[in-house]
Order: sequence, then C-alpha cells, then structure tokens
Amino acid sequence: MSGALKDATIRVERPAKTLRELALDKVREAIVNGYFRPGDRLVERDLCAQLGVSRTVVREVLRHLESEGLVANLPNKGPIVAQLDIDEAKQIYEIRGALEGMAARLCAERSSPEIVAALEESLTGIRNSYRDNDMAAVLANTSSFYQTLFTMVDRHVAWGVVNLLTVRINHLRSMTIKTERRSIEGPAQMAKIVDAIRRGDGEGAYQAAMDHVAAACAIAEAVLSAKKSAE
Repeated sequence: MSGALKDATIRVERPAKTLRELALDKVREAIVNGYFRPGDRLVERDLCAQLGVSRTVVREVLRHLESEGLVANLPNKGPIVAQLDIDEAKQIYEIRGALEGMAARLCAERSSPEIVAALEESLTGIRNSYRDNDMAAVLANTSSFYQTLFTMVDRHVAWGVVNLLTVRINHLRSMTIKTERRSIEGPAQMAKIVDAIRRGDGEGAYQAAMDHVAAACAIAEAVLSAKKSAE
C-alpha cells in the first residue's frame, strides 16, 4: 500500500462546525424556541451539564449571544435571557418594515416568475402549517418567505440584518402568531405582497409589506402591554 493511500485512509476529517459553534446553535435555538424564556437565569454550571461542554465554551457562547441581544448580563445576577420591552420591539419592527418594503419593491421590479413561485410555495406552507396547528412550521415557512424576498434580488446583507433582528423577537413572534385571526389575516396580508409582485407593482408591494409589518407590530405591542400589566 502506497504512503499516499495510507494517509488517505487514516485522515481525520475536520467537522463542519466547531464545538463552540454547535453549542452556540443549541443555546440560541433553545432561546428562540422558548425552552429558555425571557428573564430565565443562564447558569454556567447547568449549561455545561446540559450541553456536555466546558465552562470556557459556555462563557464564549454567552458572550456571543449577549452581542446578538439575546442574553443580558445583570450585576449580582449574571446572564439571563434578555427581556424585550415595547420600545425595542417597535424599533425592530420599524427596521424590518423599511427593509422588507425595499425588498418587496425590488422583487416587483424584477418581474420574475421564479420569485413569485417561490413566495407562493412558502405562503402555501404557512397556510398548511396554520391548518395543522404547527406553530414551529409557521415560523419556518415565514422565514423561508422572507429569505426568498431578499436573496432572490441579491440583498443578502439586508437579509442578514433582518434575520438577526428576527431572532431577537422570535419568542414574541411565537406568541403573536397564536393571536385571534392571525392565521387568516397574516397569510392574507402576505398574499397582497405576492399579488403586487406578480403585477410588477413596486409601490404596491412596498406598501403591502409595510402594512403587514405594521399589523404585526401592533399585535406585538398589545401582547407586551398585556404581559406587563399582568406582572
């Protein structure tokens, strides 16, 4: 057996992600999906045991999530899952509205049947997920809808910004999608975006996207206000 062949058979393949990246994905997912809820303490010792990683890795993960706005480090209390207030939520929705409106306008101006088909596929997924009462799938299909909106007009940087902001409000979104009539009104508003894009109506697509985000923001404000009143 040649030396080259021997080397090939014993070569250790580098994993696609490091242990730190895998741990980061797990904790972020646990926060986004509500396993860790806003205000919950994130105790390093417990996270080490739950994740099966060292305290060094856990500290790096918590620092990274703090930079994303998902974790807050409080004096005399330590890291907790960040709590979103009404003003922060409104600012996030304002930024989302501006960027999503821009992307919708660009999609309409592109006049691409492929964009319309991809958006309709995601919209069908959203409706089916509501029908099946699968809220995780609603969020996943909604994310797919907006990813199409941005990436198919080459606005990858804007999509990265929106995605990061959406992570911060995903727990809130998981509550807003369950509100009364959201399963009907949400998809109907998104269908107006698709219809305007299909017509090549840039201004109509922009306004439909803005209206959809404004409606979501109003629901989020109501949810946060009710939660604050109950405390």
